[in-house]
Amino acid sequence: MLKGLDHRLNAEVLYALRAMGHGDTLAIVDTNFPAETAAKTSTFGRLLRMENLTAAEAAEAVLSLLPLDTFVPDFAMRMQVVGAPAEVPPVQAEVQAVIGRVDGQQSPMVGIERFAFYEEAKKAFAIVQTGERRFYGCVIFRKGVMPPTL
Repeated sequence: MLKGLDHRLNAEVLYALRAMGHGDTLAIVDTNFPAETAAKTSTFGRLLRMENLTAAEAAEAVLSLLPLDTFVPDFAMRMQVVGAPAEVPPVQAEVQAVIGRVDGQQSPMVGIERFAFYEEAKKAFAIVQTGERRFYGCVIFRKGVMPPTL
C-alpha cells in the first residue's frame, strides 16, 4: 500500500496511467466486451484488469489520478445502447455521476455506436476490463493535462 493512492488501483493500471500522455485514451469495459482481443492492438498491448470492481468503481479509482481533457467534447465516451442510442442505462449513469463528483464535469458522455466503440477501444492507449456484468458498462476517457504548480 502507498499513501494517497486509491487501493483499488493495481500496479499495472498505475503504470499505464502514468505512461499515458495528453490526448491518450483509456477504455474501461465490462465483462462481455472482447477485451483480450481489442487490447492486443492498444498501445499498451495487453489487457489490464480490475475484475472485482463495477464500471463506476473502476472509473472512480482511475479518475482519482487521471485528469480528463475537457478542452474537447469527447473527454468521456460511452457505448450506445443498440436500437436506443439516446438511452443512458443505469451503469452509465453511475459513471456519469462519478465524472461529476470526482472531476467536476457535468457535460454528458458522448455516445458512440457499438461497433465504432470497439474500434475506438482498439486504438486506446490501454484497456481495463472490470467485473461489471451489466450490459453497456463500457466507457472511454481521454487524458488531459496537469497544470503547473505555483
